[in-house]
Order: sequence, then C-alpha cells, then structure tokens
Amino acid sequence: MATRPFRAPHHTISEAGLVGGRSIPMPGEISLAHNGVLFLDELPEFNRRTLEVLRQPLEDGSVTISRARSTTRFPADFMLVAALNPCPCGYRGDPRRSCQCTAPQVEKYMGKVSGPLLDRIDIHLEGPAVPFRELSASRPGTSSGQMREAVLAARMRQAARFGDGSGRGPRSNARMSSREIREHCRMDPAACELLRAAVADLGLSARAHDKVLRVARTISDLDAVDTISCAHVSEAINYRLLDRSLWQ
Repeated sequence: MATRPFRAPHHTISEAGLVGGRSIPMPGEISLAHNGVLFLDELPEFNRRTLEVLRQPLEDGSVTISRARSTTRFPADFMLVAALNPCPCGYRGDPRRSCQCTAPQVEKYMGKVSGPLLDRIDIHLEGPAVPFRELSASRPGTSSGQMREAVLAARMRQAARFGDGSGRGPRSNARMSSREIREHCRMDPAACELLRAAVADLGLSARAHDKVLRVARTISDLDAVDTISCAHVSEAINYRLLDRSLWQ
C-alpha cells in the first residue's frame, strides 16, 4: 500500500484480464494499476478489441462491470505508458538499416492501434536509435533527483491552483475539464494564434486541442510561469505530431 503499483501485462492478455470480469467480477490489470502505471510493451501486438476497452477507463478513471445479478465499479485511475516499433521489423526510418516491410504490412501493423485510443494518449514521442558517441559519453545528464525536484515543484503549483483535491475538482492538470481548461490555461496572443493555426491546419480534434492545452499548462508549470507562452504551446503541439509522422 506504500508503493504505487506498476503493472506490465503480456500482450496475450484477454479483455477480462485487462479490465476485469468473470462471473463474480474481479478487478483487472487497469484496476490493479490504480494510482500507478500500466505499461503496455509492443502495443500493436495486443488484440485490437482488448485495447479498445481502455478508451472509457482512460476518460472516466473507473470501469463498470455489469452482470445479470449486480453491477460492480472498480477504480482505474492509472497512467498509461505504451511502447511500439515503427513497423514489424523495427527499422522503418532508421538511417543505418533498411526496412524490409511492405506498405500493407506497416499499415496492418499500425492499424491495430485505433485513432480514438491514440487520441486519448497525451504525449507521443519517437525514440530514435542512440549513437555510440552518446552511449559512451562521460558528460552526465539530468539526474533522477533533479527531475524529481522539478516535478514536485510543478505539482506544488498545481496543488495551489486546484486545492488538495478533496472536493470535486481535479488534483492535476491532466484531470482538468474543458471548463477548467478555459479558466486556468491563460495564453498570450501569440500562443493563442499558434494553437488556432494548429487546430485549423493539422486537423486536431477537440480532445487533442484540450490535451495540448493541458500539456502546455504543465510545461509552463515546470518553467514556474503563470501564462502559457508560444514556446509552451509549440512544444506541446510537437508532442502530438510525432505519432502523425510515424503513421504516415
């Protein structure tokens, strides 16, 4: 109870194993990961129907299982972290190795992850292969302790903004409603114009628009500023564009 859970189910898991079920309802992996991390490695290898059941819990933070005699509600407020290759062979876009996958193979592989599910994931990052000079470099990067201090400072700003979370309001930027986004995500004119252009030109959905604002609000909290600037919005938009280049 003192440690946040980390669950990493195998890609052969069933729908009942992931969200819960059986004749007498039992919690699944998403409920066992409540207030922790659910890590799905090799995301396209999961059954598509199994992945689709994640859509509602990601929005609601809970899952309801209905049976003939009763209805059971389990908590499922987890952080979803997923990893996948750009293609079945894993070398698509690699400058050092050629990809042997055909276009239909890549399309079928990526088609296992639906657009609505991808739209519910806040940040999409592409991790290219790390060159040897960086692997062997002696220059230290940002330590875990430094990252922890920055995260704690940002969470303190969010706690001051939303309170202790004992009421109905959110406890973090990720849980802001559309109304709360408009109240707490104040942008300067340049940032507002950049977001308008992104929505119009890139075809961002209403959900993606709100997620960009939530991420931009968090980036500005890490910078310890109250107003979202153009740089914050630009970084948040780039976190939504990486998956588009991967799918195209």
